[in-house]
Amino acid sequence: MNGMPSDTKRAIRREWWLAALLLTAGLAIAGLSLAKLAAQSEPQMAQATGTPGQPLQATPSPQPSSDKPAESTPGGTRPTTPAPEPAQPSAEAQKEGAKPALPPAPAEKMAPPIKDKN
Repeated sequence: MNGMPSDTKRAIRREWWLAALLLTAGLAIAGLSLAKLAAQSEPQMAQATGTPGQPLQATPSPQPSSDKPAESTPGGTRPTTPAPEPAQPSAEAQKEGAKPALPPAPAEKMAPPIKDKN
């Protein structure tokens, strides 16, 4: 004998058979999948929108707005139409009950100063 107990040999043999069985099953599934792909006459593609059998229709273009951007001049500041609004409402708007768009900024954390190395 090899010096290995028979229980260990039996366990190793059982694990080899299980590994061979799993490998065979995996190869069989892969082979069946490839055979099914090869048997299809034409590739299938998914269609995101539309009804089967009906051609896709283009979405209508949005109506042009009356607010046209201001003309820009070289070297000048960039015009914005309409003007950007602040994230915080004015004091009058806050009195009327308007809430700020952004929460207040958190307070900065203070740490002790870094000591110089001498």
